[in-house]
Amino acid sequence: MPDGPSLNNLSGNNISGVLQHAAGQLAAALALPPREARLEARVLLQHCTGQTHAWLIAHGNEMLTADQQAHFESLARRRLQGEPIAYIVGQREFYGLPFTVSTDTLIPRPDTELLVELALRHLPSGPCSLLDLGTGSGAIAVSLAHLRPDARVTATDQSVAALHVAQRNAERHAAGRIHCVAGSWYAPLGAQRFDLIASNPPYIAAHDPHLQQGDLRFEPPSALASAEHGLADLRQIILQAPAHLNAQGWLLVEHGYDQQVACQELFRQAGFGRIETQQDLGGQPRVTLGQLT
Repeated sequence: MPDGPSLNNLSGNNISGVLQHAAGQLAAALALPPREARLEARVLLQHCTGQTHAWLIAHGNEMLTADQQAHFESLARRRLQGEPIAYIVGQREFYGLPFTVSTDTLIPRPDTELLVELALRHLPSGPCSLLDLGTGSGAIAVSLAHLRPDARVTATDQSVAALHVAQRNAERHAAGRIHCVAGSWYAPLGAQRFDLIASNPPYIAAHDPHLQQGDLRFEPPSALASAEHGLADLRQIILQAPAHLNAQGWLLVEHGYDQQVACQELFRQAGFGRIETQQDLGGQPRVTLGQLT
């Protein structure tokens, strides 16, 4: 096996023992809380065996096959080296749905579920149209299409590889009812207008040290960092939004914890009213929204 952090030898351990041993190694190497380490070990073993959590519990005294053990050790070693577990198993849950992810897309995060909740709250009843700018894995667009089958959903991304992932997720959860378009922000949309625009764009400053920490080290830099201290893409999205919104349409953007004031000012410059900022799960300002007046 390739060089890397050691799991020691898992041979001779039953399923319960393998999980306990791997969780201990993950907790020590990655400074994870014990509960999170146990969860990660279980996710990796479920991926290797194709079995559910309940099955692993019921068969805790059984032994892994040699192939399963080798596969598990290989994946666990990747995680010990810091690779995000979502990339290792190729999947992450978002808004109650499993999403395919790849290194061409950001890993969907719980805080972004706030954007979906607010979009659902502000979409008009009945048939409507919405746009997800910089869709990545399609987590926002697909979740909204899944929950609002009467909505016409368009998703853009400048990464063709990311759009392929979004299309797979759309086919999985939204019966393909999403129009995916390649291009930067509004560029491929012509004169199209929508009832609501949502976006989770790059908003981290290019030289922010957090980009060299944790999962961010493995995610596509173009989907994370933006010029002008992280505000360049937000500025473009907000100021150009009125040309692509129907009357009384809404714009919602996710942003950094320290960008609330700047975003609200951009909303005012663009002619939006009813401007507000909502906090994420950690109590940080995370989504600013406004209605076109």
